[in-house]
Amino acid sequence: MTLQTLKWIPLGGLGEVGKNMMVYEYEKSILVVDCGMMFPESDMHGIDAVIPDYQYLKDRKDDIRGILITHGHEDHTGAVPHLVKEFPGVPLYATPLTRGLLDVKLRGARYSETPLHTVPTNAVLDIGPFKIELFRMCHSIPDNVGYGLTTPAGLVVHSGDFKFDHTPVDGHKPDFARLADFAGRGVLALLSDSTNAEQPGITPSEKAIEPALENVFRDADGRIIVATFASLISRIQQVINICEIYGRKLAMAGTSMVDNVKMAQKLGYLSIPEGMLVRLEDTLKMKPNEVAIMATGSQGEPSAVLARMATGKHPVINVQKDDTIVISAHSIPGNEEYVHRIINRLFQKGANVVYSPLARVHVSGHASQEEQKLLISLIRPKYFIPVHGELRMLKAHASLAVDLGMPPDHVFVVENGMPIAFTDGVAQQLERTPGGYVFVDGSGVGDIGPTVIRDREVLSRDGFILLVLRRNGDGHLAEPEIITRGFIYMKGAETLIKAMNGAVTDALKNTNGATSETAIKDKAAEALSKFVYAETRRRPMIIPVLA
Repeated sequence: MTLQTLKWIPLGGLGEVGKNMMVYEYEKSILVVDCGMMFPESDMHGIDAVIPDYQYLKDRKDDIRGILITHGHEDHTGAVPHLVKEFPGVPLYATPLTRGLLDVKLRGARYSETPLHTVPTNAVLDIGPFKIELFRMCHSIPDNVGYGLTTPAGLVVHSGDFKFDHTPVDGHKPDFARLADFAGRGVLALLSDSTNAEQPGITPSEKAIEPALENVFRDADGRIIVATFASLISRIQQVINICEIYGRKLAMAGTSMVDNVKMAQKLGYLSIPEGMLVRLEDTLKMKPNEVAIMATGSQGEPSAVLARMATGKHPVINVQKDDTIVISAHSIPGNEEYVHRIINRLFQKGANVVYSPLARVHVSGHASQEEQKLLISLIRPKYFIPVHGELRMLKAHASLAVDLGMPPDHVFVVENGMPIAFTDGVAQQLERTPGGYVFVDGSGVGDIGPTVIRDREVLSRDGFILLVLRRNGDGHLAEPEIITRGFIYMKGAETLIKAMNGAVTDALKNTNGATSETAIKDKAAEALSKFVYAETRRRPMIIPVLA
């Protein structure tokens, strides 16, 4: 008798917030769910973004039957352009708004060989051995879905990002009927969003922020600038509605914000009164109390609009004393330092900054503990796997499942690259596969590794010294030349530079004409390193060059 085995391989999103990517594999057929990016951590110097390591898929590229996208946020879509270039011809499935956001993202990429399929939020798809049933779940963006995946090995429910919002901005509530139907058929495993597993109670509805936003618009004497994610379409609609109440024109700042608004309006997901939208440049000619601006940069990204405004580098908008700036987003874990720095700079420029927890100008799009417990109770799975979150969040979510009566050995807390196989109804953890980071730096993808990051860390901490060694015409070494960057200010440090030259010269006295170039450079660098540390207690990177 042939064993029926479904493998689940997490390539991103476990042990971190971001770069969500999961693989479902049955025999020789693979489905990919999401392919997101993550903001770089503070010690990833110069890195623009982090995407999943999908080497596992590269080794099985002929087995990939489709890519499913749950919703349009960057942590679920940010790496899609890289994925479709890697696997041309693999079909991609997304709901209408998500498809529109992907179109914006892929416009400059070569993806003509990748079929893009728009599917409704209640679609049923048959792809290889998989029967895929979409179900609507509320989040902070319309057209967000989860998936029920049925194979001969059993039914797995993939929640996607969710909360149980009974008054969502778009009016579409969670699909409780389909969730109940899954439970009636018997669910092998539930994979559920863990982001707010440490938060007791219930996550407030998106509607809950409207009173706080109205207070801002009612009290502000100058411009109002609302910073949020460019893909947070529901929040943009809320600001549009309040602008209409208070008679303000609205401009968009940030390329992604402009493009997403155009797309969402075209598809009917944004209702904007005629004449409300104006160009950003036109706001300079208007009275401040007649203007509102939506901007990117709520996570403190250095290149985004809010950060450039805070540092005085934005080409159009300069922060003014009477500006009210609303940060309508929570900091993604790891981004707090950047966000706080931006807030401080905006205050220094005289702006009034409104942010959580000072006012409820943002609510999470993720379920808190009571909603997470409700989903587990509704689904009644045999096995439970918390996903989407840092390890502490996964652990907290697992504890909730055990508290609800699930056997501890039926609850799996795993990290990226730790597969689980479901064979004839029994789950087992398998040997770990690659599931680490791939760094995106400019146009390079994956060409920056840990060694380069360590070098950048050294350079950022103590700078570097270029040690230039030259031979005279008779083959003997001349006095070395020392050039530094990020170590000392060379003007005024003549005494130290002279001493550094002396240390190198003394170390090389017995090497003239006999030692290999490599040995000369190594000996000079070692001598200089020891001298510099003894004098300054610093360890700059030393690069010796023998001319």
